[in-house]
Amino acid sequence: MALKISLIAVALLIAAGLAFYLLTTSVTFSASDLPDHVPDAANGKTMFIAGGCAECHAVPAKACESLDIEDETRLAGGRCLKTDLGTFYAPNISPDPESGIGGWSTLDFVNAMKRGVGPGGVHLYPAFPYTSYQRMRISDLIDLKAYLDTLPQVQSAVPDNDLRFPYNIRRGVGIFQRLYVDGKTFVPDPDATESVNRGGYLVLGPGHCTECHSPRNALGGVIAREAFAGAKSPEGRGGAPNITTSPEGIGDWSQQDIVYFLETGSDPDFDVVGESMIPVQENMARLPASDREAIAAFLKTLPARPDSAETP
Repeated sequence: MALKISLIAVALLIAAGLAFYLLTTSVTFSASDLPDHVPDAANGKTMFIAGGCAECHAVPAKACESLDIEDETRLAGGRCLKTDLGTFYAPNISPDPESGIGGWSTLDFVNAMKRGVGPGGVHLYPAFPYTSYQRMRISDLIDLKAYLDTLPQVQSAVPDNDLRFPYNIRRGVGIFQRLYVDGKTFVPDPDATESVNRGGYLVLGPGHCTECHSPRNALGGVIAREAFAGAKSPEGRGGAPNITTSPEGIGDWSQQDIVYFLETGSDPDFDVVGESMIPVQENMARLPASDREAIAAFLKTLPARPDSAETP
């Protein structure tokens, strides 16, 4: 009887291990999925600014402690994100072939951005917001890679992530990806204006606004029914407010109020942007005026939602 129980236990363990292996196997695009697209580095720079890439990956003025950066073109990484799960370190994404992504192919880059998978099938932690970047068009990602390739090669030694168990088991990220990553590109609303759709693309894709302004469940996934209703900072200091059209959010703001805020950092109450929103607003101010108009137009279409439980 004891032998039978032992055999059953071993069989169950093998089955569980096999299921875990299959569920966490990387899902990626192939070369045939890439369009025949001539890279446009100028558009790639626009995507770079909209995505705020420098805020995480440029050399920080004070390592691991400050959002201030010395030079947004030197993408040596090193900034850390301290969370309840442990500390994440932003990697080097300069074109350096040894410590950066200079050895990555365009396909490698697309898989990282839309699937959260690095070269060799390595799962990337979703502190890197690929759950939003997956909505980007592959052509825009090709352009972004082309722009990154024009930047200086910088060598650096970024520390490994320091995470507590079980989050330090990288393979387990595959479960998260099965639930929250489908690699699908943003689909324009046929009933919306071109401006609203452009704004939706920027907000839901490169701008990754959902990531900060939405609460998350125990697995780290955004709670869809409370999207944009505000959330605490993963670092435990402050957070992002409700930006839906409810009275608790920005329902009283006009579209031009939002445009003015994105351009100047000043809101209708004569208050100014602060903390981690500062570099985001500064990036928005660098986008074409039509893009700020588009973002504002899209935000005015968001359904009104009360503050989430995590709204600061």
